[in-house]
Amino acid sequence: MDCSNKHEIAVLTEVLSIAAMVLCIQVAISNAACHENEKQALLAFKQDLTDPANRLASWTADRDCCNWAGVVCHNRTGHVLKLRLGNLHDPNEDLVLPGKVFESTGIGGKINPSLLDLKHLRYLDLSGSDFGGVEIPKFLGSLQNLRYLNLSISGFGGLIPPELGNLTNLRYLDIEGLFPILFSENLQWLSNLQQLQYLDLSTMDLSRASDWLQVTNELPSLVELRLPYCQLGHIPRNRLILNVSSNWVPPFRLGVIGLSSWNLGPSFPSWLRFQKDFVYLDISLGGISDTIPNWFWNLSTQFFNLNMSHNHIQGKVPEVFDISPPLVGYPVSIDLSSNLFEGSLPCLSSNVETLELSNNSFSGMISRFLCYKMDEPKILENLHLADNHLTGKIPDCWMNWPYLLSIDLKNNDLTGNLPSSIGTLTHLRSLHLRRNNLSGVLPDSMQNCTALLALDLSGNSFTGDIPSWIGETLSNIIITSLGSNNFRGQIPETLCSLSYLTILDLGHNSVSGDIPKCFMNFSAMSIKRNSSVPISYSFGHFGQSLETTLLMIKGILLEYSTTLRLVTSIDLSDNNLSGIIPEEITSLVGLFSLNLSTNHLTGHIPGTIGQMGSLESLDLSYNQLSGQIPLSMSYLTFLSVLDLAYNNLTGKIPSSTQLQSFSASNFAGNSLCGPPVTANCSTNGPTAGGGDDGRDDDGGKVDWLWFFVSMALGFVVGFWGFMGPLFFVKSWRWAYYGVLDDLWYRIYYSRLC
Repeated sequence: MDCSNKHEIAVLTEVLSIAAMVLCIQVAISNAACHENEKQALLAFKQDLTDPANRLASWTADRDCCNWAGVVCHNRTGHVLKLRLGNLHDPNEDLVLPGKVFESTGIGGKINPSLLDLKHLRYLDLSGSDFGGVEIPKFLGSLQNLRYLNLSISGFGGLIPPELGNLTNLRYLDIEGLFPILFSENLQWLSNLQQLQYLDLSTMDLSRASDWLQVTNELPSLVELRLPYCQLGHIPRNRLILNVSSNWVPPFRLGVIGLSSWNLGPSFPSWLRFQKDFVYLDISLGGISDTIPNWFWNLSTQFFNLNMSHNHIQGKVPEVFDISPPLVGYPVSIDLSSNLFEGSLPCLSSNVETLELSNNSFSGMISRFLCYKMDEPKILENLHLADNHLTGKIPDCWMNWPYLLSIDLKNNDLTGNLPSSIGTLTHLRSLHLRRNNLSGVLPDSMQNCTALLALDLSGNSFTGDIPSWIGETLSNIIITSLGSNNFRGQIPETLCSLSYLTILDLGHNSVSGDIPKCFMNFSAMSIKRNSSVPISYSFGHFGQSLETTLLMIKGILLEYSTTLRLVTSIDLSDNNLSGIIPEEITSLVGLFSLNLSTNHLTGHIPGTIGQMGSLESLDLSYNQLSGQIPLSMSYLTFLSVLDLAYNNLTGKIPSSTQLQSFSASNFAGNSLCGPPVTANCSTNGPTAGGGDDGRDDDGGKVDWLWFFVSMALGFVVGFWGFMGPLFFVKSWRWAYYGVLDDLWYRIYYSRLC
């Protein structure tokens, strides 16, 4: 081998050696351990957290923090870059009881400022935690390398700290709230976040932030902005206007026409008569106040979506909606709700999936509609005919509609019994028949509707006992409203097995017996609700139908829809219930409203009522409750409605800012004293708004004159019985002063020693 070859081999060997050394160094660097000061910062951070699911079990001092769960370090430097501690579960993944798993897997406690020692932190995800309503820590605004910050649904409340505006490197910011409410006086702090691409402020109270539009519009990098349920009071009112003459002939034919919320009226848009090929038409919220022209119904029968809702369109609809969608098997959605349409209901072809005709003036019998072409099964899933003038009996034709998910026939004039064929609707999730003239006993076949989540039969004349099968077979039900009927008998204890129940309304019936102690088994009322996602059902391919219900809350009839999952209520008012209020009911710490008024309840108000910390409305009036108001009632800090009037309550009203804020009329008809009824408990005269009729607790007449005479005589006798001998018997006087002197010297010398 010549010298040149030997030299080349030597050079190659040296190069390979250097490469191997570099590789080893890179491997060593890539496995760099985390820095000790950052490990200690994380351990301090963990110390202040609660971890019910033990997700931070790997965070121990004897392990490299780069190998801890949720911690991501830089491959070469070992610095902590990311903390991924968001909840692994969706709060709404459980359809029936959302939030149950979610609540048990999120971290909580408080955020330790030791995070500031993570100088290289770029990513912080604490979403789905429970920090107990505290404000977002201001010091988070000092983590200036952050590019990703997610604090959504983490139990923060109060004012958003403007210090977050110091995070000038942020690309992603999500501070979606829930309860308690987050709010901001203005959004000027956002103007510093020039690199922000994603911003979610959902459910934050921005009613005072009049600059929200200007600030968000000036963020140059913003790609996605989410502001639902933000109480925005400064949304520009000017809408897009399509201003064309009545003779305009458009030079095009459109297949999809989506003009929702455009100002198209007040006349019905005549240019539509040239659009004969549309498959999708949405002119909802169009400001149209006109009679629909006959030519419109001849335009197209090959559509899959027709939405003219929320206008003031008058006229009649075709006798039959015979629709042939452009694609075979493609379902059709028709929404004509909130207009002035009149006449009989249209019959449907078999391919209509959603029919929304609520809030119109349709009239006549419902039987022709339901029993049309009985040999042709329908695919209808959503049938909403509420708030019309429909009459007659509900026919026994429900077997023709096997796929129904949601039925809303409330606020009509339907009569007669419920037909047994309603039990064939095994997919039914929502049934609303409120405020009709229906009567009779509920058919046993209804227990086959095992998918029901909402049942509202209130405001009718149904009779018989409350069916025990509601608790035996409708195990997933969330809403049960049977109020304002003629139900009798006792409350069946089988209802107590409804662990997902959040609303129970049995008020204004003739129900008797005791309140079941097993109400404590209503699991969904025993936890604080944290899911704001509405209960909804499919609405064709382009929307959803929201579950709604009416509740008497705080003395006002309110409709809940988007926030329905957050409401929990028990109404047993105006019945013939007797016995005591079971103490077990106070374990329902998530209950929002409790109404037991106008019954024959006796005994004391449970002393543990103060643990029902979610109560905002409590009505126990017009019963025969006795004893004192429990001191724990002063702990109900969210209480905005309280009525204890016309019972047999006695004693002092507990002192608290909350209880003293109510009117004296809320305590009338009792024997109570103290604010707001009287200034104090020594005040003479009737108490609690005139509820005291001058009798003592045993019902005997109180003679106030002799009471005060006796008190004066007792004072005179007691005073002179002691002081008289000291004045007139010298030996007694000397003995008395001697005792005082001896006592004084004992005290004096004991202090010196």
